[in-house]
Amino acid sequence: MNHATSRRAVLGALLAGAALSAAPAPPRSPLPAPDPAAEAGPRAAPRLLIGTYTSAEGGGTGIGTAGYDATTGAITAGPVIAGVADPSYLAMHPAGGTVYAVDEQEQGGVTAVALSPDGGYRVLGTRATGGAGPTHLSVHPTGKWLLSANYTAGSVAVHPIGEDGSLGERTDLVAHDSPPPGPGQDGPHAHQIITTPDGGHVLAVDLGNDAVYTYRLDERRGTLGQVSYAALRPGAGPRHLTFHPGGRHAYLACEVDNTAVVCGYDPATGTLSPGTPQPTGTGPGTSYPAQFLVTGDGRFAYLANRGHNSLTRYAVEDDGAALRLLGTVPVGGDFPRQIAFSPDGKLLFAANQRSSTVTVFRVGTGDGGLTRTGAAFAAPVAVCVLPYAGVRPAGHRARIDLRTAPARVR
Repeated sequence: MNHATSRRAVLGALLAGAALSAAPAPPRSPLPAPDPAAEAGPRAAPRLLIGTYTSAEGGGTGIGTAGYDATTGAITAGPVIAGVADPSYLAMHPAGGTVYAVDEQEQGGVTAVALSPDGGYRVLGTRATGGAGPTHLSVHPTGKWLLSANYTAGSVAVHPIGEDGSLGERTDLVAHDSPPPGPGQDGPHAHQIITTPDGGHVLAVDLGNDAVYTYRLDERRGTLGQVSYAALRPGAGPRHLTFHPGGRHAYLACEVDNTAVVCGYDPATGTLSPGTPQPTGTGPGTSYPAQFLVTGDGRFAYLANRGHNSLTRYAVEDDGAALRLLGTVPVGGDFPRQIAFSPDGKLLFAANQRSSTVTVFRVGTGDGGLTRTGAAFAAPVAVCVLPYAGVRPAGHRARIDLRTAPARVR
């Protein structure tokens, strides 16, 4: 059985096709800068958004919302943001107030949702990604472009972001035609797309082609121009890449061969240079490593292992150029699909797909140790967790008026 087929079996019947239509394209001007008065105002309560599969058995009905205690990590359930199909990955606009979700279906889409300070929301609209099974998205640091990766189709897409946070018609779609697929793969499978810390390049990780592509984004037209690609060893199955805060190194989780790879990055050329694969600490066989996190001070890195149901802890050495394995801790759930830090970096949240839970850990400031904070929080088929600082009333009103925002059209 090839890897693409097995992944679909693990995730369940996700490709329940749904035709997508769209609202008129919004303006392309940048979002206003945050209001200084709002920044000086009262702090918003910390919040969580939880992605799920709405088409999976026992799945959710949209994007879950919750609050959490920044000290204890205790999570309190909130309402569900309904009307978003298979929102398996989420990303917040850098200005706050708008969250974006993939619609991981045969007719892939990306959806924008405006968030209000009182916990309310407005679904702004959905745009087609031009490919099947989008699994990842990110917002360009300018706040003007949404980047998405179509896993099943093996392509990446760009959409403009309007002043109100809504999405315009797709401006580019790039297929990963070369190199050829790796062993056991039926084609390219774009799994992630991010902007580099220096803002000069866009990187797309492709599991099927065992490659990481470097692009330049034309910030006027919203198009991607390929610069180069970095080849991983055949059968590696690269999934997600996370940068060290220094911006010169990144850590790549390879889910098929169960390895971690430290990569060098040259901001001048956009060249990514993968190093020697190293162990995940989970023993022989594959444990489907999912994703890295790196602490804000750059001292420790963590890797979620789905098959082993653990989190690997590494010490970061040589200014980011090396990872030293420290050990693993049980995640307290089944199949940790995605992990995320709280905005202050003191808590780590894990979305556990098969146990339908979110578990929370306190991050040690000295040794980077992880300590469970309490009981797991029940969340149907939790595949993504997005902590954020909440929405400030004045700042949110400056960005979007929920009473006049365009309604979603599907």
